[in-house]
Amino acid sequence: MSTLALKIDVDTWRGTREGVPRLVELLQRHRAGATFLFSLGPDHTGRAIRRVFRPGFLSKVSRTSVLEHYGLRTLLYGTVLPGPDIGRRAAATLRAVRDAGFEVGVHCWDHIRWQDHVAGRDAAWTRREMERARERFSDIFGETPRVHGAAGWQMNDAAYALERELGFAYASDGRGSGPFQPVDANGRPFGVPQLPSTLPTLDELIGMDGLTPDNVHAHLLALTADPPAQGHVYTLHAELEGMKLLPTFERLLDGWTAQGYQLVSTGEQFARLDPFALPHCRVSMGEIPGRSGVLSLQGAAV
Repeated sequence: MSTLALKIDVDTWRGTREGVPRLVELLQRHRAGATFLFSLGPDHTGRAIRRVFRPGFLSKVSRTSVLEHYGLRTLLYGTVLPGPDIGRRAAATLRAVRDAGFEVGVHCWDHIRWQDHVAGRDAAWTRREMERARERFSDIFGETPRVHGAAGWQMNDAAYALERELGFAYASDGRGSGPFQPVDANGRPFGVPQLPSTLPTLDELIGMDGLTPDNVHAHLLALTADPPAQGHVYTLHAELEGMKLLPTFERLLDGWTAQGYQLVSTGEQFARLDPFALPHCRVSMGEIPGRSGVLSLQGAAV
């Protein structure tokens, strides 16, 4: 049976407080596994206003109803309003996810800070951000994290290398076609094995080519009709599929089950792989349809 791993990015205080419990309940009803990746420090979502000058950002905002999904209060955190410390205030909620049987891991310390700055920062800055997130995760769960999934699919070379040093077993930091081992410019393996997201996200699709919350599931199910040998990874967001788009996500769960997929965590999918047999691939920054800016992409095998 082919697997489809569900990777849930939790970006905000509201998504943690409202979206996460709804997703836990829905996944339990469908007997589906998933990996929840948490933002563990302050919610500074309001600082994303800087992206207004990024090509394609305003068109995405108009397509995906950012205010509707995130709420006005969230969009003021870090500017007019102080940003809530997610890991400190929601520790019990985070532990409840693990106690319900789901894999948990690190998304970031400060989502906006990582997404908007990591690509241009040095190793020292990157280490500080990753160590803060790892330490907060350990404080909450009493153990070190095994999986890292970068906010906004944003990375730099230091972050890849630090994942191994900081004890992560694997990561899901970018977009691509299947599991791989990243290599540096000289073709030498570094970091940990990657399970990239293989499918487009709802916010990349809705508003494009006549796709709406009511029919976008059919488009995604067409993309998964022929299962790949090593399965798919689908990234969803607590602020979207855990809230307004929960009915859309439930239609996807029903459809994937009907297609014969086993819905699992990324950790379970990783456990089925032979890390030493993975293709070696470069990583680079590039664009994908429906998303503004550049993000980490899997390159060709070397």
